[in-house]
Parts: sequence; structure tokens; C-alpha cells
Amino acid sequence: TSDDSGMYECRASNDPDRNHLSKSPKVKWIRSQANIFVIEHIRSHVSFESGKLVLSCNMSVSHLAIEGHEWVHGDKTLQTDTESTTFTSYTIEGKMEEHSGVYECVYKTSPMIKGQVNISVPPQVMAYKKSEHGNEGDTGVLTCKNPSFPPVITWAWYKNGQEAIVNGSGRYIIKSGDNKTELRILKLNTEEDAGDYHCNATNSFGLGSATVNLRVRSRLAALWPFLGIVAEVLVLVTIIFIYEKRRKPDEVLDDDDGGSAPLKSNASNHKDKNVRQRNAN
Repeated sequence: TSDDSGMYECRASNDPDRNHLSKSPKVKWIRSQANIFVIEHIRSHVSFESGKLVLSCNMSVSHLAIEGHEWVHGDKTLQTDTESTTFTSYTIEGKMEEHSGVYECVYKTSPMIKGQVNISVPPQVMAYKKSEHGNEGDTGVLTCKNPSFPPVITWAWYKNGQEAIVNGSGRYIIKSGDNKTELRILKLNTEEDAGDYHCNATNSFGLGSATVNLRVRSRLAALWPFLGIVAEVLVLVTIIFIYEKRRKPDEVLDDDDGGSAPLKSNASNHKDKNVRQRNAN
């Protein structure tokens, strides 16, 4: 009550015999004065009406002057005012699942007084990627996270709805925290490891889950594009070679290959004929 406030004295000593009934303490008590303040009780409440969340704080009759209020979420100030009332509220448009977390109502008094309002929901689990790809023989990494409040208490992984995957069993390694879990699969196998993996999360308000599809590519998968390019180049070179071969003209036979001597001119033939006639006469 207000009658309890005032000046008090506190004292301290690190002497082990400070409270001994017969021995005198080796070290004297160190004394100091302290002020005591009555901290008012703050009642918090969350209501959901017409698509809106209403967060409220109501403080018992204060013996301290209130100069205003603030609403804080993390390191962000959401709302501030200069009203001196013991009641303050903050309205959020949207669903609880979209705005879960810890909110504080701050009363501007001396000293400052804070109240806490929690918006708590079951885990809103999300897959970092809904579909993951890995090469045969490599390590596959599947990740799920939970951005909601309160934090996850237990994470669990399942493959194709079957039994839970145990950390450290076979080729599986699981690393989990409050809001994130990671499944590593060593030496991926195309036949054994491809499929759907389910990450389940549990907190004090319920259960949430997400699914990640894993595809495993063969070792030769990266070789097929290269082989395709090589085949295209070979076909192109063959077509060019055939085209050039067909358009090349036939070679002319050389004179040494049975060709006849060139014919004489008409004038030369006529002259030879006259010479033969004179000789005959």
C-alpha cells in the first residue's frame, strides 16, 4: 500500500561468520539506503472482433503521475500518446496468426511501468523452399521455420507420412532450434531419398506442419546438356561438308589422259592441199 513507501536501509557482507551468534564478524556490514515504490498491477487482455485484434492494458489506481502511454513490439514503437488514463489499448487489423508475438504497454511514469500482452497461436510452420533439388552423392538440406509465438517446443521430421526420422540414424542429421529446424541427408540416392518430407512443430498452443518435396538428380544429369551440344555440332559439320562436296565442279581431264592434238586452222589446211596437188603434177 501507499503507507509502505518511504526510505529503507539495506546492508551486505561477504564474511561467512556475519550471522554467527558468538563470533564477531571480520568484515563490517556495508549499509546503504534504498527507496521502495509500490508497483501497480496491470491486467492485460486480447480480443478479436470484426477482423481486428484489440490489445488492452488496465492498471490499478496509480499513485504515480501518468504522462502518457506507448505500445512497443520488439524494438519498434507502434503507438504513443500523452493521455493520463490507467487504461490504454492498441488495435491491429488482421488475424491472430499474422500478428503473434509479445507486445508491451508502457506507462510513462517515474519510474516507468510496463505491462505485457501476448498474442499466442499454434506454430505457423513454413518451408524455406517447397521444392528442393540435389545431385546424387551430395548432401541434401531441407529447412522449415516458425515465425510465430510462442516458440516451438518439439520438432519432428517424417518421410512420405511414415515413421519419424530419428536424428543420427542412417544418413539423417537433424538440427533444431526454437523457430527453425534443418534436416540433412548425406550421400543422396535417386531411388531412396526422393519424395515428400514433412516437418511437424508443437508448442503449448497446438501443432503445425509443412511439406518439402525433394528431387534427386542422377550423376549424369549435368552431362546430358554437354552431350546434346556436341551432337548438334557434329550434325552441323556433317551438313556443311556434304553441301560443299556437292557444289564443287568436276575436274577437267589433263592432256596426258588421251586428249587429241589441237586442230589446224582452215587457211593452213587449204595451203597444204595446194602443195600436194603441185607435187602430183
